[in-house]
Amino acid sequence: MRVYPDQLKQHLKNLPDCFLLFGDDPWLIENCKQQILTAAKKQGFEERVQLSQETGFNWSDLTQEWQAMSLFADRRIIELTLPQGKPGTDGAAAFQTLLQHPNPDMLLIVQGPKAGIEQTNSKWFKSLDAKGIYLPCTTPEGKQFERWLDSRIAHYSLIVNHDAKAMLFTLFEGNLLAAEQAMQMLQLLSPKQQITPEQLSEYFEDQSRFSVFQLCDAILANHQKHAQHMLAQLQAEGTAMPILMWALFKEINLLLTLKLALHQGEQINQLWGKHRIWDKRKPLYQAALTRLDLDQIEHMLAFASQLELNLKQKGIEDWVGISHFCILFDPRAHNRLAHIELAD
Repeated sequence: MRVYPDQLKQHLKNLPDCFLLFGDDPWLIENCKQQILTAAKKQGFEERVQLSQETGFNWSDLTQEWQAMSLFADRRIIELTLPQGKPGTDGAAAFQTLLQHPNPDMLLIVQGPKAGIEQTNSKWFKSLDAKGIYLPCTTPEGKQFERWLDSRIAHYSLIVNHDAKAMLFTLFEGNLLAAEQAMQMLQLLSPKQQITPEQLSEYFEDQSRFSVFQLCDAILANHQKHAQHMLAQLQAEGTAMPILMWALFKEINLLLTLKLALHQGEQINQLWGKHRIWDKRKPLYQAALTRLDLDQIEHMLAFASQLELNLKQKGIEDWVGISHFCILFDPRAHNRLAHIELAD
């Protein structure tokens, strides 16, 4: 039975024969496992056996552990890790053997990377799923991440204003572990105080490389001299190019989305909330949208796409190209620079 991680607590009163934890998010997998282990301990599962399908692994070991009597406790947990997510022919047969001899004093937890359609449709996976619970532990995105963020803010009893929450979303989307560590830190630093963007900027400057976000603010405001100075500093400090490209690409994509929406008659005040743009940054986007026309923004997106392509496919870290891209946030630069193409 497929159960999503945020629903797990509802299914721990009566534990099934097995749990399948498959996904690409370390925090979700570990959090789900700890919930299962805590519930299992309350129900008498005291002993844990940990196995991993590494080179030379013998599937008979799993069968023997399943059938063996515990020397120290009445009930046992077997944790099995499948590094490749597939048990192979021998493993599939071993799972079938286990299911033919159900043991109420044994709990099986199978863990592996994100399961694709081929895996979830396989006979061995379906047979385990029928006897237990499958937890897809995939990193939430967009609205799902926003709900997860809300739940962790509530868990730590934090008071976070709207703009600070939007900033947390921007800083930590895609990294639940870093977000969780940030929540723990905020609970220590501001347990009963309202948390603002200014506090987050101070707390997480180093961890989030917030200077990259400061560069984005500078180019949105068309403070070109300041932006070029910051870019040179980022290069000197060894800032990872993928992080810088991620931030810049996100800004130009958002600008294009906003510009197209305005051309279609949407109201700017509705767009702020729709795209989670906090109050402090609204004037920056408003200025850029007023300054740049649609053709210019589309040209900049194409230019940024080529920068990213050169980085990912050819390993080219083009700091000159990044500088060129930042200058294009000044519409006057398009007349002089728009014809320049990136070198292969």
